[in-house]
Amino acid sequence: MTYDAVVLGAGGWGTALAILLAEDGRRVGLWARRPVFAEELRQVRENRPYLPGVTLPQGLEPGGDLAAMLNGAELVVLAAPSHGLREVVRRAAPHLADGVTLVSATKGLERETDLRMSQVVAEELGSKAARLAVVSGPNFSAEVARGQPTATVVASSSRQVAEAVQDVLMNGRFRVYTNPDVAGVELCGALKNVYAIAVGISDGLGLGNNTRAAVITRALAEMTRLGGAVGARQMTFAGLAGLGDLVLTCTGDLSRNRRAGLRLGRGEPVEAVTQSGGMVIEGVRTAVAACSLAKRVGVELPIAEQVVAVLNGKAPAEAVSDLMTRDRRHEIEEVVSPPLDWTP
Repeated sequence: MTYDAVVLGAGGWGTALAILLAEDGRRVGLWARRPVFAEELRQVRENRPYLPGVTLPQGLEPGGDLAAMLNGAELVVLAAPSHGLREVVRRAAPHLADGVTLVSATKGLERETDLRMSQVVAEELGSKAARLAVVSGPNFSAEVARGQPTATVVASSSRQVAEAVQDVLMNGRFRVYTNPDVAGVELCGALKNVYAIAVGISDGLGLGNNTRAAVITRALAEMTRLGGAVGARQMTFAGLAGLGDLVLTCTGDLSRNRRAGLRLGRGEPVEAVTQSGGMVIEGVRTAVAACSLAKRVGVELPIAEQVVAVLNGKAPAEAVSDLMTRDRRHEIEEVVSPPLDWTP
């Protein structure tokens, strides 16, 4: 069987994207790493751990045979967690067709290397990653899967690739914008999880709306500062992938990262928060990688650094105090964006 599109990763986001693609009449393969889970999806037609109550549409075929599923596929969506993406791409590499269009839907930084997900894909695939795009934005998977109106961003260095993916994903309930700033869009998607933990800690401590607004605003400043240091465009951070996803993840009740922060702020042990529930809390790993990357490029991320400190056992109230008593400084900092540049 040949699929029009294949999604690698059967978590909530991967399943939601597979549903989105299948509902437009395509034959879509959804690969699950565990064969037992793939068979459960086939039999039950519902992803009960991640998207309970959402029926998988006709045309969506779960499976566990990676080679068979990728055979002839022209569009492959990568939706594995950030810590497992490299292994999935490495396993998929021999089975990818020449000229395949790849879409990275994974949000995070690789902890061991500080690399963005598109960089991980490029390292593993070389020339096979020539047609690569990334997707990011304020997209809770449960709401996408249930057809609630949503907007997102597709970024690629190639305008032709970005617009091709835009055409595939966009429909009357899922609006897609294109952007040439791959680094900026990926950093937005990764970093917002870190700051959602920070806002959750603040809310868990009962610090109020003033504090929440301050954390979100200064988080955006930190994200933009790091983006500028690695060549991303400042305006990306003011868009859907930046401010949009930051606000959603910091305030939405469906945010796993915010919920983790709430529990930390209420005094639960770090181990209990990070090891329970069976779902990946991307911000925990990304916080360490983000601070490592920031140190390498010479910028400060005070809030992210305190998130790492709390994850390493620091009392949340002490972290807040240390942020509030930092040396005074100007609010407005210059961030120079590179010029808009599409390749054909």
